[in-house]
Amino acid sequence: MSRLNSTRMPVYFLSHGGGPWPYMSGPMRKHFDLLERSLQDLPAQLPRTPKAVLVISGHWEESEVTISSGSAPGMVFDYYGFPPETYQISYPAPGDPVLAERVRQLLHRAGWPARLDPERGYDHGTFSMMKAIYPDADVPVVQVSLKSSLDPAEHFAIGRALASLRDEGVLIVGSGLSSHNLSERGPQMAAPSEAFDSWLRGALLNPASEVRRKALENWEQAPFARLNHPREDHLMPLMVVAGAAGDDPATPIYGELFMGYMTASSFRFSEDTRPSRFDRLAAPATQSGGARPASATA
Repeated sequence: MSRLNSTRMPVYFLSHGGGPWPYMSGPMRKHFDLLERSLQDLPAQLPRTPKAVLVISGHWEESEVTISSGSAPGMVFDYYGFPPETYQISYPAPGDPVLAERVRQLLHRAGWPARLDPERGYDHGTFSMMKAIYPDADVPVVQVSLKSSLDPAEHFAIGRALASLRDEGVLIVGSGLSSHNLSERGPQMAAPSEAFDSWLRGALLNPASEVRRKALENWEQAPFARLNHPREDHLMPLMVVAGAAGDDPATPIYGELFMGYMTASSFRFSEDTRPSRFDRLAAPATQSGGARPASATA
């Protein structure tokens, strides 16, 4: 996908996959092929290489918004039961203390208490997707926590407070999962997750941003909402991103029924509304000629 002639960075909500998947091999690793290709395509969608990536991680919660401010963040291995070598990996992207302070100031001006954390490292909600997007770890990364309230309206407002960073060359990414129920993994989740994904796409693709906001803030009214998100930590990064998106339309850039039982989708918010070849969940009518592109089903 070629770059658009726009100086403003898009914003993204990305389903980041499971644990340290980019560092794994074997049969399980193959399940992430489509997700990996969608993430590898992301830099080509940007107007230029971002000066930094600001990640709102579904794996970090604090009582008030907290920003990683170290210059060389370490690693947070917040997963269990993976091979021993996945607890020795490193994603050595530099931090950006100046950007971290800029984020704190923007939040403070908008009335949100926020603090810096110079010790916080990259959790797998950040390094798993960043390994695929920028494998050389040559773009600075700053993480932003969720508020432990997990209130959708609060997180939407936090995103609005950060929107100006898009004009400063910062790429804002919300990292979570569009469906996240670890206790119900199996074929019984296929229909409920597809129903929730259909609702989510309808809400995000609504051209009226205020309608979109209200739908997201009332996400618990969606079909099978709590079955897909017994706890909404992996959905809240989407609220921040939608707030930062303003009136920009949403476009699905990745979608599949992962391992045949749970949907996973990612979205770009931008003037760029071209469909993605990595979205297997797109309705046929949205595809060229009424059929899915061959590369989307390969």
